[in-house]
Amino acid sequence: MGWIGESIESIKSLQIRQVLTQGVSLGMIVTSALIIWKALMCITGSESPVVVVLSGSMEPGFKRGDILFLHMSKDPIRAGEIVVFNVDGREIPIVHRVIKVHERQDTGEVEVLTKGDNNYGDDRLLYAQGQLWLKRQHIMGRAVGFLPYVGWVTIIMTEKPIIKYILIGALGLLVITSKD
Repeated sequence: MGWIGESIESIKSLQIRQVLTQGVSLGMIVTSALIIWKALMCITGSESPVVVVLSGSMEPGFKRGDILFLHMSKDPIRAGEIVVFNVDGREIPIVHRVIKVHERQDTGEVEVLTKGDNNYGDDRLLYAQGQLWLKRQHIMGRAVGFLPYVGWVTIIMTEKPIIKYILIGALGLLVITSKD
C-alpha cells in the first residue's frame, strides 16, 4: 500500500482526543517559532534578525544562499560595514556595503551610500526615484555573522513553491500521524 496508504489508515484510526492533542502540539510548535522570532527582534533591534542573500552582488564575501545575522545598534554607521536595507517601493531587502557616509549640516542626520561588492557602480539606481542617500529608517540592520549555503532551502522553496507545499504537507501529516 505504501507510505501514503499507511498514513491515511493511521489518520482514519485516530480518535478525536488524539487529533486534538496533535493539533495543539502543532500549534505549540508554530507559536514557539513566532515567539523565538519576536525575541530575536527585541534582542537584535532589527525587524528581521536573519536574512538570506538572494543575489551574487556581494560575492566573493557573501554568496547567494548565505544566511546573514543582523544587529541594529545606536552606534553610527561607518563606511565598510555591510548593511541590509529596504528601499521604498521594493519588497525584498538588499544586502550591500556602505561606501560613503554623509552627515547633513542642517539636521545632523547621517545618510549613507551603498554598493554591492560585485557591482560596478553605487546603488543610487536601486533607491527610490530621486533618492540619493539612505536614511537610518531604511536600514534594517548590520551583518554581524553568517552561515554559508544554509539559505538555499529558502531560495528553493521560494522559486519552486510546489516543493514548499509538499514539505509543509509532509510535515503536517507526520505531526498528525505520530503516535506519542
